[in-house]
Amino acid sequence: MDRSQEITIFKEVAVGRTEVEDLDLYATSRERRFRLFASIECEGQLFMTPYDFILAVTTDEPKIAKTWKSLSKQELNQMLSETPPVWKGSSKLFRNLKEKGVISYTEYLFLLCILTKPHAGFRIAFNMFDTDGNEMVDKKEFLVLQEIFRKKNEKRETKGDEEKRAMLRLQLYGYHSPTNSVLKTDAEELVSRSYWDTLRRNTSQALFSDLAERADDITNLVTDTTLLVHFFGKKGKAELNFEDFYRFMDNLQTEVLEIEFLSYSNGMNTISEEDFAHILLRYTNVENTSVFLENVRYSIPEEKGITFDEFRSFFQFLNNLEDFAIALNMYNFASRSIGQDEFKRAVYVATGLKLSPHLVNTVFKIFDVDKDDQLSYKEFIGIMKDRLHRGFRGYKTVQKYPTFKSCLKKELHSR
Repeated sequence: MDRSQEITIFKEVAVGRTEVEDLDLYATSRERRFRLFASIECEGQLFMTPYDFILAVTTDEPKIAKTWKSLSKQELNQMLSETPPVWKGSSKLFRNLKEKGVISYTEYLFLLCILTKPHAGFRIAFNMFDTDGNEMVDKKEFLVLQEIFRKKNEKRETKGDEEKRAMLRLQLYGYHSPTNSVLKTDAEELVSRSYWDTLRRNTSQALFSDLAERADDITNLVTDTTLLVHFFGKKGKAELNFEDFYRFMDNLQTEVLEIEFLSYSNGMNTISEEDFAHILLRYTNVENTSVFLENVRYSIPEEKGITFDEFRSFFQFLNNLEDFAIALNMYNFASRSIGQDEFKRAVYVATGLKLSPHLVNTVFKIFDVDKDDQLSYKEFIGIMKDRLHRGFRGYKTVQKYPTFKSCLKKELHSR
């Protein structure tokens, strides 16, 4: 079946939104979330806009029912012509682009990976893509991402109607994958690993010579996106160096954190300790958050506030959570309570970050249920792992706040 036939089938079945929604039965949780927030369709493939991506990682569900706006290739190329080069990137890139850009499904997974990785991991990520080791990444090397995530995804597919699964693959990737893969890995091993681990383990195994043989085919199949144009230019000939790659990843983390912070700060330089607790408990499995919120309310009666620098430093710490757990194990605090001094010392050893005394005290007041100024190591680590993997472990419905929608819209549309 060629691409034109695939697109025809997609459009015939996609006449009614209800019929298309049946594909959710064959989709993974990540695929369903991508389809839920995506708003662009081009030649059968679905895309998020930068605005869609921001909403997908900062809200629980779209504010209104999504419809997929159909764009021609010409209209899409015109939209991408406004994409700035990577050296003009900033921590407001996605907010500035708003709906003038597209993000593919595999790029969505890649961006989610970035949000949960420590800065020390940025070099590892760059080296994953730099398959020929020349300290530069070109478009062909970057597109191995399509193949790695596609390969892993195929191993997770739900068995069932082959035609509908083929339609789902077309929506997500824009083409039916070739039978030969650049990966040399046992299929079963891919199923149990995260996308980041799969990427880390397998990019080095993707021989550059193998990729080069199929690079032109892959390039011709893949539709240009905002990321591809941002990284490699409108003609796809530019190369990406580590400094620009690092700055992009750092800016993305900062941008998402700024949006979350601004949604509660109401234009002030700080958010309340209780609001910090609200944000911290989002996307976790904590059923009764009122206990933790009451801890803050009664333990810190005089509100001092959390600054953005403190807020950002805490989430940088969370991205190093595994190293923090190792550091605590070295101090023999595993599975038992720890004090504030031990906590600060372990954070510094693991991350090099010095969290402010007020921030550490606030964290302890949130989680110190029995009010002995000790933190339950096991419970804290478990809850924070849920929060860290905001896009990977599913979303739970949380209480909505009237200021969130207005602040987010104001921040995104006032530029």
